[in-house]
Amino acid sequence: MMLPPGHPLLTPVRLRKELVAEGYDDRAIRRLTRDGALHRVRHGAYVAGERWRGLDPAGRYAVLCRAVQRQAKSRLVLSHVSALPAFDAPLWGLDTSVVHGTRLDERAGRKEAGVQQHSGLLLPGDTDEVDGLAITSAVRTCLDVTMTARADAAVCVVNHFLRAGLVTADELRARYESDATVPRGVDAHASRRSVGMAHWPGSLRTDLVLRIADGRCESVGESRTLHLLAVHGLPRPELQHEVRDGSGRLVARVDFAWPDLGVFLEFDGRIKYGALAPAGESAVDVVLREKRREDRVREATGWLCIRVTWADLADPGRLADRIRAAFSAARAARAGRPA
Repeated sequence: MMLPPGHPLLTPVRLRKELVAEGYDDRAIRRLTRDGALHRVRHGAYVAGERWRGLDPAGRYAVLCRAVQRQAKSRLVLSHVSALPAFDAPLWGLDTSVVHGTRLDERAGRKEAGVQQHSGLLLPGDTDEVDGLAITSAVRTCLDVTMTARADAAVCVVNHFLRAGLVTADELRARYESDATVPRGVDAHASRRSVGMAHWPGSLRTDLVLRIADGRCESVGESRTLHLLAVHGLPRPELQHEVRDGSGRLVARVDFAWPDLGVFLEFDGRIKYGALAPAGESAVDVVLREKRREDRVREATGWLCIRVTWADLADPGRLADRIRAAFSAARAARAGRPA
């Protein structure tokens, strides 16, 4: 597995001992850090200041993960949240103040100085290498995240991996439920632990996430909406539903649809409009175009539209009630009675 040039995980991390070997003493290192030529990522680990200043929060977390692995005194595979930067997976809702690694020496895990070391059993196929960095595989990373993160954040992660073709639902389920016997070649210490992950701490959340996940979600907002629908007991929608007119011509593709109920839902994130605005157009132009698109869908189907924003997702109970009300209104309209 190779990363594209300029990826944050490829940022050179220079350790204090390396700088000293090049002739810099601690006073010089402090001066370079104060002047901005260097940035201290963590105690004893530095990167070029200009490079650091050009990184977003996700990129800075990736550099922190690289620094921790470079400084590790034991063999450590970047895992859980800390393996995500290698797959350009979303970090929404995840704690990036801690770097996670899984030990290869079979010793007990521990947490100290912003580093959580795990001792979970790594089978052949559970690890990968990206430009010299040891990380957990796509399948193992997904499952680890489901056991340690909130379910809504884990759904966003798993959906990213599914959509990118890095994993399949069958692969995730197979590793999660893998036979609880230690394969030949795995260290004997492992025989005291289950190979299968279905009984590991947090595994009940994993089962929930795997049942909700769908790679057709195209954004974190859509993934969060799908999770909300599931946990509030709302009917599962059709995702990326194609709407066609009477002649069979494609009118639009909507994020979520309940054709039997006569309702469709679109997630509107502010970034969506900025990303879709062509040169010479404003966000207002894009909003108006989206409104015309919505009108065409309603004209072709007679369906009711629900629009969801980031602010709506901040109050999930209220949003769920609003969606239920829309279902009731659509049923009443079809029956020809007041909502």
